[in-house]
Amino acid sequence: MAQPNLKQVIQQQYLKCAADPVFFMRQYCYIQHPKRGKIKFNLYDFQDDVLTDLRDNRYNVILKSRQLGISTLSAGFALWSMLFKEDFNVLVIATTQEVAKNLVTKVRVMHDNLPTWLKGTIEADNKLSLKFKNGSQIKAVSSSTTGARSEALSLLIIDEAAFIRNIEEIWIASQATLSTGGAAVVLSTPNGVGNWFHQTWADAEADINGFHTIKLHWNVHPDRDQSWRNEQTQLLGERGAAQECDCDFISSGHTVVDGPLLLEYDAQCIEPIEKRGFDHGYWIWEYPDYARDYMVIADVARGDGADFSAFQVFDVQDVRQVAEYKGKIPPSDFGNMLVTVASEWNNALLAIENANIGWAAIQPALDRGYQNLHYTYKDDGYTDAHVQLNKGYDMKDKSQMVPGVTTSSRTRPLMISALEMYMREKTPIIRSKRLIQELLVFIWLNGKAQSQQGYNDDLVMSFCIGLWLRDTALKLRQQGIDLNKRALSQFRKTDTVIYTGQQTSNNSWNWNNGQNDENLTWLL
Repeated sequence: MAQPNLKQVIQQQYLKCAADPVFFMRQYCYIQHPKRGKIKFNLYDFQDDVLTDLRDNRYNVILKSRQLGISTLSAGFALWSMLFKEDFNVLVIATTQEVAKNLVTKVRVMHDNLPTWLKGTIEADNKLSLKFKNGSQIKAVSSSTTGARSEALSLLIIDEAAFIRNIEEIWIASQATLSTGGAAVVLSTPNGVGNWFHQTWADAEADINGFHTIKLHWNVHPDRDQSWRNEQTQLLGERGAAQECDCDFISSGHTVVDGPLLLEYDAQCIEPIEKRGFDHGYWIWEYPDYARDYMVIADVARGDGADFSAFQVFDVQDVRQVAEYKGKIPPSDFGNMLVTVASEWNNALLAIENANIGWAAIQPALDRGYQNLHYTYKDDGYTDAHVQLNKGYDMKDKSQMVPGVTTSSRTRPLMISALEMYMREKTPIIRSKRLIQELLVFIWLNGKAQSQQGYNDDLVMSFCIGLWLRDTALKLRQQGIDLNKRALSQFRKTDTVIYTGQQTSNNSWNWNNGQNDENLTWLL
């Protein structure tokens, strides 16, 4: 049998490369190693599987550990597609343009080191893009641009998707350009729950959105063992290592309350025994016990339709959630609802946030003369209950106070601190899954506790205010009760001295005139 000539060998190799990205990369692709320089890309078995999945599935979401070479693998897949398909348009989006540019650079390095017969004819080449004569190209943009809207895409690669803040808008914009049959590769380490990447992963696992899931735990790498993982904890800390290595959404997030703790609370949540209201938003877990004290804490919606009005009902002594409301209702109607609810719960202490539109909900409570409405002292010392107690502010008249709860730059951190403390000590009894879901997306962002973009924190803030007031307003309230009790007790003692202590005889007709006893029978 005649030996194949060089032209036939090249043709066979070319056809094998065109059919299989794994063969193409194993045989002909080189990468730039940070320590070893240019090396052949010898794929691990898990990398073979990923490449095959990328080829066989239109939409892929990759939840990965750090340093597994998945960005490089995506670059190789993009190059393979560009070389063997005409007019194949690839767009790379990352947290910054520099990060996106790095993936294009990896494509360029691989292409430059291919044998001549595999290379494409370059038509345009710059730092942010590479275009071949067959019409295929790759372009890098940052997450702040509208590049996903610009032209029809064959492949969209989103790198570190969990860390791109406006990823929802980017994905929506890309749908018009992917609608003609384009594919997507979304890859990231986890960054907590509730964000678009987490939701996309969860929906993919539930077979809702058409994405194929690829999960790459740190132990898929054959060169890593438990000692490596332990070293990562020392270098990155528990939360950082969970994020970068374990593919753990819960532990990786920067939630105000630790994720594992929230999962414990979530497991303890129960369905309400009753759901009231036109919207069934008023959830009740137990009915009022007239021997208990309650608080009703309300957060009023801004009124623009973007958020919700919410309130929590606590048992003061046990810090037990007994009822909750979340819904969209006009502020004045919400105020009337609050008075009715507070009255039902043993004339509970009613605290309504008084920022902006909150006054519209407070006014019905004032108009109806609700007696247990919470007032905030104007003095800055209100942020410290001990200052208020020492100054006796609980005895001041209402002219020195404003109705409602003032959430300011001084009080808000104290409310968040109360949340952290109470939850860390596992003091509150929480029944509501709605509240836990909000807490799962209540994160630290730029040093401020707030909900992730696209989510609400109305239940969380009413919860925080309630915990804080339990340690401030109720101390002041109890101080006032104690002072009143002491005053009444002293009044009774004085009454005894004045009216009975001066009697020196059993004869009721004798009266001490200041000098001696005088008999008053002459009055008869």
